[in-house]
Amino acid sequence: MRENDEADGRVTLAAVARQAGVSLSTVSKVLNGRSDVSETTRTKIEQLLDNHGYRRRAQGAPQAPLIELVFHELESIWAMELIRGVENVAKDNKASVVLTESGTRHAPAPDWIEGVLRRRPLGVVLVFSALPDKVKKQLRSRAIPFVIVDPAGDPDPDVPSVGSANWAGGLAATRHLTDYQHERIAIITGPDDMMCSLARLDGYRSAMAMAGLEVDPRLVRYGDFHVQGGFEHAMDLLEGPDRPTAIFAGSDLQALGVLEAARLKGLSVPEDLSVVGYDDVPLAQWSSPALTTVHQPLRQMAEEAARMLLRPRDAGTSALRIELATRLVVRQSTAPPKGA
Repeated sequence: MRENDEADGRVTLAAVARQAGVSLSTVSKVLNGRSDVSETTRTKIEQLLDNHGYRRRAQGAPQAPLIELVFHELESIWAMELIRGVENVAKDNKASVVLTESGTRHAPAPDWIEGVLRRRPLGVVLVFSALPDKVKKQLRSRAIPFVIVDPAGDPDPDVPSVGSANWAGGLAATRHLTDYQHERIAIITGPDDMMCSLARLDGYRSAMAMAGLEVDPRLVRYGDFHVQGGFEHAMDLLEGPDRPTAIFAGSDLQALGVLEAARLKGLSVPEDLSVVGYDDVPLAQWSSPALTTVHQPLRQMAEEAARMLLRPRDAGTSALRIELATRLVVRQSTAPPKGA
């Protein structure tokens, strides 16, 4: 048996088995994500495959090609926009979409990789998640491409990703309020360990500085992108006489919580309090009042991620980063403060 396949310069599985001191069937089990291999043996084989640059040869298209979409939670209408985007591309390519809920916003659960290797999808779209080096190697050795949408952190240089201009969105939202002569502007951004949250906060700070306004630390809050988080922070922010006259919420869901808090406090929006959301999910235009928000092209982001998966392997997109533009959508939830 030859050590290398002369046709493509890649190591043969038989050579990997011989170097690892295991049977060819054991190497096959590792490649297929089987769980009946010890962790020590699996790690040894994975390392040999990676050292030799092994990639599974492309096979004919499966009868039911799949694109796997991985979330850490599937509860929000925000997620639905991403699902629709991936489904649009999948449908055009006669593929189906598999939804997986796994792990945290930073990475899928450790047991996820076994399932995806068994399913052998055309590719994987991960929402927010990063991937450990070991998992990246496993996916690449099976020729399963992956893309991260709206990454929680700064992706590794070798990881393709699709995001949006979060800093510019935060800047536009806050400048809209300063242009209306608001000075006490609060922000409820997202979790403090997510890149998009921090970028929107930086945009807010820049807009305040451009308007010559100091940022009151008491008006800066870190939420969770959900309605309840927005509601709880707004209830606290709106307590007392020195309340903000405007709140920039880091998501439309948090903005809906702010609207409810204002209602319970007896404040009229936008007469007593201006509110700006973020994302522009379909529900935003049906809130009362209709929500001024930053349009984040969620569906287009998901579509672009799915297209990246389906491009030829030699198309040069293995480490591509794409950032789509955001834009302000002005509706009825913002106005100048009283007396301005």
